[in-house]
Amino acid sequence: MKIGTPKEVMEGEARVAMTPDSAKMLQKLGYDCAIETGAGDKAGFPDAAYEEAGVEIIKTAAALYKEADVIAKVQPPTDTEVKRLSEKKLLISFFWPGQNEDLMKAAADKGASVIAMDMVPRISRAQKMDALSSMANIAGYRAVIEAGNNFGRFFTGQVTAAGKVPPAKVLIVGAGVAGLAAIGTSTSLGAITLAFDVRPEVAEQVESMGAEFVYLDFEEDQEDGSESGGYAKPSSPEFREAQLAKFRELAPDVDIVITTALIPNREAPELWTEDMVKAMKPGSVIVDLAAEKGGNCKLTQKDKKIVTDNGVTIIGYTDFPSRMAKQSSLLYATNIRHLMTDLTPEKDGQVNHNMEDDVIRGATVAHEKEVTFPPPPPKTKAIAAQKPKPKEKEKTPEEKRAEEMAAFQKQTQQQVALLGVGAVLILAVGLIAPASFMQHFIVFVLSVFVGFQVIWGVSHSLHTPLMAVTNAISSIIILGALMQIGSSSFLVILLAAVSVFMAGINIVGGFMVTRRMLAMFQKS
Repeated sequence: MKIGTPKEVMEGEARVAMTPDSAKMLQKLGYDCAIETGAGDKAGFPDAAYEEAGVEIIKTAAALYKEADVIAKVQPPTDTEVKRLSEKKLLISFFWPGQNEDLMKAAADKGASVIAMDMVPRISRAQKMDALSSMANIAGYRAVIEAGNNFGRFFTGQVTAAGKVPPAKVLIVGAGVAGLAAIGTSTSLGAITLAFDVRPEVAEQVESMGAEFVYLDFEEDQEDGSESGGYAKPSSPEFREAQLAKFRELAPDVDIVITTALIPNREAPELWTEDMVKAMKPGSVIVDLAAEKGGNCKLTQKDKKIVTDNGVTIIGYTDFPSRMAKQSSLLYATNIRHLMTDLTPEKDGQVNHNMEDDVIRGATVAHEKEVTFPPPPPKTKAIAAQKPKPKEKEKTPEEKRAEEMAAFQKQTQQQVALLGVGAVLILAVGLIAPASFMQHFIVFVLSVFVGFQVIWGVSHSLHTPLMAVTNAISSIIILGALMQIGSSSFLVILLAAVSVFMAGINIVGGFMVTRRMLAMFQKS
């Protein structure tokens, strides 16, 4: 079978669905490749590069549609292009079936199969062919570059001999692929970056990139904040009002706003209202990545850049990926190639349109003269970050010290209880021991009491430096025990020997701990 790529006819579209590199990989799957003359020129891929890769150059689009079994393109087909389809042909492109029902029906009537790259389900196995994410990544990056080009100030703060320049404050609405790309670019340029998303589980991703996540003071179960396909879904009216109130609060302080909120097969939600634009400072910039679907900003004009009466620039370009045509084409062609790999399990150059496959079924909008949109929910759940556990309230230093002291007291009380039990046992032995034993026992009890009171009064943070003092005390114990070993009483000799043994362990252990502590402060 032959895969063909026509020249894009939409004005301003510079991408191409096949590159020389992707053509080589498609040929390894057993396909012949063809491309219309000049289809890759705007993306930086001349016909000569395709010829070198073994791709057939066809002069006209009509001839290409006639010869190719699989048509791979970027933009949705025009009415003329749909008419060129025929039975058993496969069209792969962005399609936006929710907005192009007539085109979808016309393609189905022709008997052609249509795979919409914008309908690839967001499950783990389909990441490699997720063209929306590939293009959104580029759009998010380019949005920050366009904002910087129109902002007229540094992103990062600077202190110079001529004065101090504050950093720009950037708000990114939506932390999907485009939003995360914008966050990464903004933070790397040194701006103070804020980000908001209806899914609180993405807060950890946002914060890991150096941005601050904007939380709402609103009680709503956000576990269902995304559809089963991995995309955001509409929020409740109450949540929306809380969201808008937060944006109104932020509007006077932010310098740049980048909106990325989209819901599949729906108009873009209005998130940045006219009064928010009026509240922004002169020279501020809004970049609306949802302009193609109506825009997140009330004043956005599709494919235009406007400046409001109060000096706010609003950019509504819809061709951000085309502004980086070569990079975009490389990524999109790779997505197509991965899709063809799944469609060609035998690598024999024959398409196996398996409608039992989650990915293929989810992306197919027309097949065997039937419209197959919308698809059933995928059997595999969408990729989703784990909802973060609620953060514990930060404890004050006083609370931390109180907890540590309580733990220390509990441990000390256990030790005192053990000493008490030991004293009772020794006293019981003393009742049958010689009278001289009681004198030693009284000294022992008084020593325990005095030692306990002395140690208890020392802050627990000083116990490690106190190790040297306890070593000295242990040395005194050893000397006293050695003097008692010569006693005529067997019991006294036994207790003295045990004291020497235990004090020796304490001294050796104390010196080992002290040595390790000192090593921490020595230069290597």
